[in-house]
Amino acid sequence: MKLTISLQVTLDGVAQANGGNNEEMDPGFTRGGWALPLNDGDAVQYILDTWQRPDAFVLGRKTYGLFETYWGARSDDSGFGEAISSKPKHVVSNTLTEPSWEGTTVISGDVAARIRELKAQPGGELLVVGSAALARWLLENELVDELNLIQFPVIVGEGERLFPRDGLDFGLELQHSTVFRTGIVALTYRVGGRPEYA
Repeated sequence: MKLTISLQVTLDGVAQANGGNNEEMDPGFTRGGWALPLNDGDAVQYILDTWQRPDAFVLGRKTYGLFETYWGARSDDSGFGEAISSKPKHVVSNTLTEPSWEGTTVISGDVAARIRELKAQPGGELLVVGSAALARWLLENELVDELNLIQFPVIVGEGERLFPRDGLDFGLELQHSTVFRTGIVALTYRVGGRPEYA
């Protein structure tokens, strides 16, 4: 199975609080909700298609809690709630032991080994949505096959960035790109080893 990270990011790389401010999830961050004013029907459909495509989801603990509360309650909405509720979910956590959201498996301990086991299963796709910290960790551990970034034409100026200031370098190969009328750009890259330098 290939592992894809799909995240909404700002032009300056912020992947935090795209849907709105949440003091419990993002204490002190007041610039949330940067994605909603720019979304249009085509961009939302593109993101929904991405959520409907995988065989299973991989989520970080915080994102899982947020999604369970919000999307889990909308499991028959013919949209995002149904897309994620109807598929297996693997949540990376050392604190969650008995998940209540149907179809959830907890990954703890040797996370890299467990992700490799999932990837070794035949065919299909594992999709990471939200979960910027988990996305960074998966990249650093070279477990990512594809990056799907939905970049919004806004500079937030603060917040949690997807890519760290220092870290591994990766060569990327553009697989697909789409530009939406509001200026959102969807970019899909295959992650392929180290880049070449002049």
